Amino acid sequence: MTFARLFFVCLVSISAYATPLPQIDGLAEKSQEAKQLMAEGKFQQAIVVYRELNEALPNNPGLKLNLGMALHLAGKKREAIPQLEEAVKLDPHMAPAWLFLGTTRLQLGEASAALKPLRTVLQLQPDQHQARQMLADALFSLDRLEEARTEYQRIATEDSQNATAWYGLGRCYELLSSTTFEKLQRLAPESAYVLSLLAEARLREQQFSSAFYLYRRALERMPNLHGLHSALAEIYRQTGHPEWAEIEEQREMALASLDCRSPTLECHFQAGKYEDLIAAAESANTPESFYWRTRAYNELALTAFDRLGRLPSSAELHELKGHIYNNQRKYSEAASEWRKALELSPTNLQIRKELAISLKLGEDYSAALPLFQELLHQQPDSAEFNYFAGDTLLELQQPKEALPLLKRAAARDPKSVAAQKSLARCQLAAGQAANAIPHLKLVLARDEDGTLHYQLAQAYRAIGQIELSKKMLSDYESMQRSIAARNEAAKQETDITAP
Repeated sequence: MTFARLFFVCLVSISAYATPLPQIDGLAEKSQEAKQLMAEGKFQQAIVVYRELNEALPNNPGLKLNLGMALHLAGKKREAIPQLEEAVKLDPHMAPAWLFLGTTRLQLGEASAALKPLRTVLQLQPDQHQARQMLADALFSLDRLEEARTEYQRIATEDSQNATAWYGLGRCYELLSSTTFEKLQRLAPESAYVLSLLAEARLREQQFSSAFYLYRRALERMPNLHGLHSALAEIYRQTGHPEWAEIEEQREMALASLDCRSPTLECHFQAGKYEDLIAAAESANTPESFYWRTRAYNELALTAFDRLGRLPSSAELHELKGHIYNNQRKYSEAASEWRKALELSPTNLQIRKELAISLKLGEDYSAALPLFQELLHQQPDSAEFNYFAGDTLLELQQPKEALPLLKRAAARDPKSVAAQKSLARCQLAAGQAANAIPHLKLVLARDEDGTLHYQLAQAYRAIGQIELSKKMLSDYESMQRSIAARNEAAKQETDITAP
């Protein structure tokens, strides 16, 4: 919820839940004074007055709510929670208190704890769109995608101009597509279905050689799968071979036509009946069902994003563009989109985080650091923000400052490969080779390019373990030779050749 919207809700709540106060020691005057301070945005001063009022009348739910709102709007979210919880305990039907409690939990990164307050708001006020939107966001962040999808769909149905709903819906479908594809990969990793979907992703990213190779392999396994020849034709057109494209189009046309008298999953897909397809495939756990569900979810995501693109400019539209540029490794362009999104939604922590990440990926560490530090200040216990801030400091050649942050990140999330890698690198830079060794050994099996083996060789040499250092260095050189050979083989395999 935006600050402006929160501020409006706050003022309405103060008026709606204002209880006539007894004329004792000027309590009514103090209440009016606090209300005026809130209206003027002087939240710190309002906190002082509301604390005095709560001391005088400790069991007044309206005053608990007002103090909680003042604390929240002053940035003291953690302090606001006990006041808001006390308010709803005293009056379980106080919707604004539940709303602020859910909002506060969500902004503190506690999505699971936000669910009950937000659902309670909707029980009390079913038309509270802000609460439904936040509930959908919380469910999405918890990977409860079907539930989030339902909430976003309801918002979009009630308000077709709601950019947040279409963006959320598109993201849900995207992740549902990814989740279904992962199930397909586990079930049939070498199938034509997997190869076709991988190729489709490469083609969208204009990685034509890789897509060509994958489509060819898919055709070897399933020559009659519709769409493969057409995809190869598209690659040929994009790479300047129209005569080869014509051959592939003719091969596509020569395939047997679909018989949809008894609709199959493919029939539903070709007819654009994606929801029917998903419903029909839901109980089946076959490679075919996962394949078509993946494609259906992807089409629904594209439809949602298309609806978003036809709405007036919004933070959500710039977020979508930011993600697209990130996927294309165009980090400068992505950062530009995140900045535009942040202008339209300045209190959105997720957008601020994405901006910082794009700047970091684009190696603009000086610009990324203050953003990560600001996010860390708001969520000091976050393993993620401790890692990002620490790793960025390390990139800026400040290992001493980075070390405590990276230690905290690795301690809070011991399974984070990125945190363990960064901490080890930091300890090496700080001359603490012995301390780096356990962290490098912990993630050595995840070494993809030999870097960790090389660093471990350095660490062993620094502490005088020469034989172990030589072994790690030998493993590193062997990995480098293997990678070079695979790259050369892949280059030859992915050459775009005639049909």
